[in-house]
Formats: sequence, C-alpha cells, structure tokens
Amino acid sequence: MTNTKKISPASDGGLPVHTKRKLLITLIAAATAHVAQAQSVDDQKEAKTAVDATMPTITVTGSGPAPDSYRRNTASIATFGNASLLDTPSSISVITRAQLDDQQSRLLSEVVRNDASVGDNYAPVGYYENFMIRGFALDLASSYQINGMSIAGEQNVALENKESVEILKGLAGLQSGMAAPGGLVNYVTKRPADVRSVTLETDSRGSRYLAADIGTLFGERKQFGIRINAAHEDLHSYVNDADGERSFASLAADWKISSQARLQFDAEYQHREQRSAPGYQLLGGTVVPTNVSPSTLLGAQPWAKPVTINSVNMNLRLDLDLTPDWRASVAASRSRVVIDDNSAFPYGCGYGTTCGEGGTPARYFSANGDFDIYDYRFPDDTRRNDQLQATLQGKVATGKISHDLTFGASMFRRTVSQSDGVNEYVGSDNIYNPNPIVYAPSPLTPDASYLRLDSRQKALFAVDRISFTPQWQLIAGARQVWVNERALDNTGTATRTTDKTLLLPQVALVYKPQADLSLYTSYSKGLTMGGQAPWWTENAYAFLPPTVSHQIEAGVKYDWRDQLSLSAAVFQMTKPYEYPKPDENGFTYTQQGTETHKGIELGAAGQVSKQLRLTASLAFIQAQANDTGTPAYDGHQSINVPRWRAAVYAAYTLPNVAGLSLLGGWQYSASKAATREGDVSVPAYSLFNAGLRYKTSWSGHPTTIRLSVDNLFDKRYWKDVGEYIGDGYLHLGAPRTARLSLQYDF
Repeated sequence: MTNTKKISPASDGGLPVHTKRKLLITLIAAATAHVAQAQSVDDQKEAKTAVDATMPTITVTGSGPAPDSYRRNTASIATFGNASLLDTPSSISVITRAQLDDQQSRLLSEVVRNDASVGDNYAPVGYYENFMIRGFALDLASSYQINGMSIAGEQNVALENKESVEILKGLAGLQSGMAAPGGLVNYVTKRPADVRSVTLETDSRGSRYLAADIGTLFGERKQFGIRINAAHEDLHSYVNDADGERSFASLAADWKISSQARLQFDAEYQHREQRSAPGYQLLGGTVVPTNVSPSTLLGAQPWAKPVTINSVNMNLRLDLDLTPDWRASVAASRSRVVIDDNSAFPYGCGYGTTCGEGGTPARYFSANGDFDIYDYRFPDDTRRNDQLQATLQGKVATGKISHDLTFGASMFRRTVSQSDGVNEYVGSDNIYNPNPIVYAPSPLTPDASYLRLDSRQKALFAVDRISFTPQWQLIAGARQVWVNERALDNTGTATRTTDKTLLLPQVALVYKPQADLSLYTSYSKGLTMGGQAPWWTENAYAFLPPTVSHQIEAGVKYDWRDQLSLSAAVFQMTKPYEYPKPDENGFTYTQQGTETHKGIELGAAGQVSKQLRLTASLAFIQAQANDTGTPAYDGHQSINVPRWRAAVYAAYTLPNVAGLSLLGGWQYSASKAATREGDVSVPAYSLFNAGLRYKTSWSGHPTTIRLSVDNLFDKRYWKDVGEYIGDGYLHLGAPRTARLSLQYDF
C-alpha cells in the first residue's frame, strides 16, 4: 500500500487510450518507412562507391562472446566505464539481450529470477516491483540505474530498448554514494545500429503484444545514429479483473562529433495502467492462508480503478578523448514517475467483529480469513531523481608500477511529493467468499500533493588501480559524500533535517596467477537512506536518518576457453537493524541492533559446448539480527530471505534440426520466514520452465519463433512474503503461463 497519483487528462495529452494506441502504431510505421528510405539512400551511395573504387578486402577478428550469447565479459555497473568482469573485484551478473528474448521477459521480476542472490520484495501484479539482493531490500530511491545514472525505482522499467541488465551484488557506496547495501540494478540501453525488427506475441490468457525496433546509421562517415523502440501491450492477467495495458516509446541517438568526441542521448516514456492485485496477510498473525487461488482479486470493488504509472527517463552523455591515455565524460539524467493509485485495498481486520480473537493484531487478517477493505486514493504521487556526474580517467606510470586513475564529482537530488489522500474503511469481507461483497466508496476527496522529502547529495570520488606486476593489482578508492535531507509536513515545515558528511572507502586486492583466472578480496563501506515509519507506529510516516553499512568479500573468477565464465564469492555484510519496536505505547520505528548477512554465491554463464549455452547460480545466505532490544527478533533467519536459492536456464541447439533449439530452466527457493519473529514460514518450492526457439527465413528475412511455458507443472507457491512500509504481505506466484512470439527482421 502506498501513496500515489492520478494523471490529469492535460498531463497525459488529453487523448483516449484507443487514440494513443493508434498514434503509437502510426509512429512505428512512420519510423519504419523513414529508416527504410534512409537505408535505401545509403545503399545507393555504397553501391556507387563500390563502382568508383575497388577496396581491398579487410579481415577483422575479435574475441569475446558472440552477439547472441548468454555471457558478457564486461560490465559498467561496478566501475565508471566498461571494464572486464575478470578484473572487477565484485560479484556481478549480466543478463544479456539474447536471454531476455529467449525468456520473453517483460518485467524485471522475469529477469532477476536468473540470479539466485536476488528475490522479490513486495512485487505484486499491477504495481511497481521491488527486490532484495543478498537478503537486503533495495532502495527505490537509489538502487536502480539506466546507463549508470540513477532513476526513480517506483516504475516497471520497459525492456524493449535494453541491451542487457547488470546486477551488482553487495555494497556500492563508491559507485553511487547513498544506496541500499544489497546492491544495484543497471539497465544498459541499445545503441543505434542498422536494424529493423517487429515482434508479435500472445500468451495463454489472450494478451496481445506488438513491438518495433528501428534504427539507422547515417552521414558521410556514419557519424549519426538513431534508434527507436516502441511497444504496445494489452495485458490479460492471471488475476481476475486485473487486466491492463502498456504503451512505450524510446529514442536513442548517437553523434560521433569527431574521433575524440562522442555524444549519446536516451529518452523513454511509458504509460502503464493495470488493476493491482494486493497480497494476503497472515491469518491471526500466525497462520499462512491455505486453499487460496492466484486468480483471486481480494477485496474487488467495481469503483476501484487501475493503478496508473507514467514514467519518463532521460540521459545525456558526452565522452571526450583528451589524449591517448586520458579521457573525460559528463553525464546528466532526469527520471520522473507519477503514480495514481485508486484501489480497493484489503488490510487487517481492525473493524471486523472477529478481529482480536486469539489476540489477532489489527494489522493482520483475522484467524478465520476476515479482512477490512479500504478506499485507498492518493493523487499526484511524484518521485523525481536528477543527477549530474563528471569523470576523468587516465593512466600514469611510476617506475614499474602503473596506475589507472579515476576522478569524479557528482550531484544528486531526490524529491517525493505526495498528498495525504484518502485511506478510509468501507467494509469487510472474507478470503474464502466466492462472491465479494460490494460497498460504496468513501465520500471524501483527496487533497493536494505537497513536497514531503527533499534529499540532496554531493560527492567527490577517486579510484586508483595500481598494477605492481601482471599478477598483482591493488584497487583503492573513496567517495566523499555530503548529504542534506529535509522531511516536510503539509505546511512546508521541516519535521526532520539531516546533514551528514561521510567518507565511503573501498579497497580490493586482485591476484591473477594466469590471464583467465583472478582471485580477489575487498572491503567497502556504504551509506543508505533511512526507511519510512509505518502509519500504525508512534512516529508514523517519519523518515529515519541514513545508516552506514560494511562489507567484506572474497571471490574467484575463471574464464574457461573464453566461452564460459565461472565465479564464486563469500561475503559478510552488516548494517543497523531498522524495525517497528514494540513498547508500552505500541510501536516506534527505530534503528537498533545489527543485521548481519553472510553467504556464498556460485555462478556460471556462457557456452558449455557448441550446442549448449546456459546461466546458473546458487546462493546460500544466513541473515540474522542481533542486539535489537526485542529478543524475539534476534538470532534467526530474517523475514523473506531463504537460506538456499538456485537458478538454471539453458538453450540446447539440436544438431540435426537446423535452427531449432530447446529452452528450459529451473528455479528453487528454500522456505522463507513470514514474520520478524521467524515463527511462521512458507514452504520451499521448485519451478520448471520449458520452451522452443526456431530460427528460419521468411521472404529472405531472418525470422525467429519462440514458445515458452513458465511454471510447467502449475506449482502453487508463495513467491514473496516480505514487508512494505512495515506491514507484511504474502503474494502467490503465477500459475502455468505459455507465450508465443514471432520476431521478423526486415
């Protein structure tokens, strides 16, 4: 449950949905025609050039993963430029475009399932998703990036224009300053290229999907490039009455100003609306609901509306080669998300006659399944992230010792504007009632939105990669952060002001006994924004001050034949424990005690043989809190964090059937605690996925048909039992779902 917004017709162009859909399709067609014409002209020029002069044959060879590989050997998420994963002393996974396509991924939840260290943390159908890495929930304010620049996390970022998704596991204070200790998720956008592709898709519930990827390089030296991605999707959810739709468009533009200067621009817009499917709560605060279906929409009311999320993300970057050894870059970004939540929300049982039986707290469903329904309307929920960053990178030598240096400065601002909204009880129902009771909505009207949080961050950072020998490297860096935050009430009065200055160091030692093998150990320190207190605590809605986290990690990475990347890491992470502490007056949201997560991660990605490619990961995490001041919360596995999780996805090309590949995957999660006391848990589960990919030619153009079936055996399971703003929710996983797509490259 969150505070959110309804976009006015003026802010959304004042167009009805069917008209916007027609405009989107027209945009796709126009872009296709324009690019075809541009490429036709270029083809004529190239043909004339070929006649005028005979060019010598040039053979280009290179190493590294194939374009359609599940493996990447570089990433930008842990450095301030593209760097070899083998030389990066961090645990990183990269999900490639080829894997996104084969899995027909549309949401980040369908991407992160490939990494065993990542799990859902309040990711309901029809709402924006959040996740946890290494057992720590990510911060929607700072844990998500596009091309290394911060975005507002309160959105389901579209994947049509993304080339890969990078996941950094562990502290990222040096890279991003204030961020959740779990890590970062970075979306890498596609760059302009000569490409023309259309994809059509449907699924077993009748959803419809159309997407186009149109790009061209032009100019005498191909110094200009544009790429347009556009998509429209009619969403037919497995949850009853939770259908929706989505429209998306993006533009990527490149300009090679000279051999020393390059300019990149990215902009994307997405309109998404879908009825949100709320989670269950523990019955009586102690029992997991049974005999419930993932197709049930709890608390369904005819006056409830879809959650509407409009998002804009923009990014501009200038790269300059100053000398052969020195380069500079300047990047600016803006991310703005506006959410409209007009929901019938089931929560607790405080108004029901059966609440309190057996000591049921009012914030849980009653022991027999009764729950309260709230008219939940919060207009103009606006989140905005702005960032400006400059870096200078180069190489120097001091005798036999070489230094790869990075210097930089960053400015970041995050604002949150919300109204006090409407959150009114309208009636009660039961989770087993086959015919939901209809109630009248609240007569109250939401008030105006106002600025509730203004967080600003300035930083200077420096990194030195010192190479003593070809085998030994020491990487030392630090980020000096100045944080100023103001939390405000509806009169503009500051209810909390935080001024904090902190040095965030990171040091790592890398040993490479051979070119394809590296071992590392590292220490890092991070700064995390404080959480917001639940409404039922004594300090309701208060934002707590930032907290400091620490991490030590050791790992090994091996590139087998430049085809298969293998990795292993062990880690320990600590941060202050943040929770609603019970006291004589009720609960007070506080920071007390220490949360410690220890674990082991194993990973593999790439080609096992000529026919077989895969990604695989295994994670063991022990997550505990101690010295919290509440003994019941101490010394056991943390809420929503399984001790074991595993994931495998593979593609096998049949040697005797041209173009046909078998696809399949397996996901496993051990049981998860559903309470902070650790006395209630949901069972472990295994999921199996299967599919086919067939590459052929249609009218002389490459054509790919994909069929995938997720949750092949229709397993019923609880995918997520985490907390959101202090309240616990249980979300059922999706039932068996089949998808069929056709990709045509013309």
